[in-house]
Amino acid sequence: MTTTNDSLMARRQAAVAGGVGQIHPIFTARAENATVWDVEGREFIDFAGGIAVLNTGHLHPKVKAAVAAQLDNFSHTCFMVLGYESYIQVCEKLNQLVPGDFAKKTALFTSGSEAVENAVKVARAYTKRAGVIAFTSGYHGRTMAALALTGKVAPYSKGMGLMSANVFRAEFPCELHGVSDDDAMASIERIFKNDAEPSDIAAIILEPVQGEGGFYAASPAFMQRLRALCDREGIMLIADEVQTGAGRTGTFFAMEQMGVAADITTFAKSIAGGFPLSGITGRAQVMDTVGPGGLGGTYGGNPLACAAALAVIEVFEEEKLLDRANAIGERIKSALNVMQIEHAQIADVRGLGAMIAIELMEDGKPAPHYCVQVLSDARDRGLILLSCGTYANVLRILVPLTAPDAQIDVGLGILKASFDAVLKS
Repeated sequence: MTTTNDSLMARRQAAVAGGVGQIHPIFTARAENATVWDVEGREFIDFAGGIAVLNTGHLHPKVKAAVAAQLDNFSHTCFMVLGYESYIQVCEKLNQLVPGDFAKKTALFTSGSEAVENAVKVARAYTKRAGVIAFTSGYHGRTMAALALTGKVAPYSKGMGLMSANVFRAEFPCELHGVSDDDAMASIERIFKNDAEPSDIAAIILEPVQGEGGFYAASPAFMQRLRALCDREGIMLIADEVQTGAGRTGTFFAMEQMGVAADITTFAKSIAGGFPLSGITGRAQVMDTVGPGGLGGTYGGNPLACAAALAVIEVFEEEKLLDRANAIGERIKSALNVMQIEHAQIADVRGLGAMIAIELMEDGKPAPHYCVQVLSDARDRGLILLSCGTYANVLRILVPLTAPDAQIDVGLGILKASFDAVLKS
């Protein structure tokens, strides 16, 4: 029997839990750099990058070789039982790469949610406080404590009841939707007035550029005001760089562009080029508050993932991928700005580095139906895209930073054709 996307989808529906979504009805057979081939042999340009996991592309030769070499030695010991040098090397590298002119230490985990939850654990242990302030439309993961921080109910926590207490929601600044930096800071002061004293708050957590929330970037001025507030009140500032980290925004971490450093930074996704690795890096005295055994996990800092991460960092240096991220971002935004002139429904084109978003609106209101149609039309033409945003009306581009210009231009040509077909005047 011939394997097709439809046959696999039928098997999926019978075998896989319904809560596990799938954006495109396509099943991958193989992939290389920014190209994916499905089980039917069809070729697609990948502008999704596994949701910002493949900044160095599918199966980068250096990453592939590093993992293969590690697999010849051992695949797992659990670092908490028998250590290995690559875990230490990754921590040393991240201590250097994470912004902040202070001594740092790092702990490694497996998923972004784990990183977020452990960052909160460390902040609570250090401050001896329980409360956390998160922001509207923020995304911090799907595990229980991370869900409490995530600022969107459907689909992430719909039907699951109320999440953990001690989380308070502030407004994330977004000029396009009428929330200024002053409004956002005022919302924090309202929390202090109505819900919890500053002395009850362990941490303020936010993404420097919101991911699932729509690729809205905090301004450096806002981040500096947050830093000053945290310093004044003894609150830990946590930068969730799971999606923005590993070079996506044109600096290795987006906070490098904000003029201040966080106390604790989370990372995951592209740090290991497709292998599951996450972690937190923070002030050494803060990180050491938690005693032995309080941080970790059976698979945290897996040796294959550590080998991949070390290779990813080398690739960034050797191929100058931070410069490449900025060049790609300018190339894509330039093309999109032309498309915006031609289609009034394109309300905004934005992004730091190669973290690019296109917001679709009609008559001043979010237009998620256009996102659905563009995603489908582009897929039919051979381009894989993602949507995001509180109102599901934002298209996001997360093309591998290793993609050649010619292929990016072909992808942009497909996107233009889809806009021309869907966004009719």
